[in-house]
Amino acid sequence: MKDSSRATVLGKKTAAAPSAKLRLAPAERERQIIDGAIAYFSEVGFAGQTRELSSRLGITQPLLYRYFRNKQELVERVYQTVFEGRWNPAWIRLLEDRSITLRERLIEFYRQYSEATYRPDWIRIYLHAGLSRPELNQRYIQLVRKQLMPAYCRELRHECGLADSAVPISEQEIEFVWNLHGGIFYMAMRQHVYKTRINVDFMRQVGFAVDNFLSGAQSTYPQLLASFAPEALKARPAAKRAASRTKTAR
Repeated sequence: MKDSSRATVLGKKTAAAPSAKLRLAPAERERQIIDGAIAYFSEVGFAGQTRELSSRLGITQPLLYRYFRNKQELVERVYQTVFEGRWNPAWIRLLEDRSITLRERLIEFYRQYSEATYRPDWIRIYLHAGLSRPELNQRYIQLVRKQLMPAYCRELRHECGLADSAVPISEQEIEFVWNLHGGIFYMAMRQHVYKTRINVDFMRQVGFAVDNFLSGAQSTYPQLLASFAPEALKARPAAKRAASRTKTAR
């Protein structure tokens, strides 16, 4: 009886013993923590606690802090991964490629940009950051403003028949093109944040928005330049300069 009882107890102990935790290589563990943090913060916002995050990941909080010294360092890596990591400098080259029409360039840009950024985690983290850590949004907005928007405006000037020049892009021009950029972004926000069912094809709607924008810009953009960047209107297009030189030579 004693041996039988002992065997039963041992059997219970064996059954209750926890299975060995999977040991990951450091790079894999770090990737697991970052991916988990992206999912977690996109759900609860940056007020979420690392203790809860660790529990969801099935690791201890001390282990998490072995990879990231504090929450701020982890949030910084989330920002770098979600925002800077998905930014593609090739988008600027695409916008500046005049071998294709500006309409085609803009539509292709928004196809690529939406695939990289208009995802539930990106959209939700962006909005959460705006409420609790606006410095992250400000950094991303500056990235868009300094790299994307000037190229956007230069190509729009060219589309309206203006010559390339060194005249700086005005704040009003940037706000003008941001209306289109922000309107397309709001479609993704309605879908991923407000859970609104969008019963239209996204890229087809982008095409309509681009067409409407470019049609209006033909008359409105030169008026805007006349008020806020008149020097840009003084430079004549290259074709007109060449024609003028030919006429003078005759």
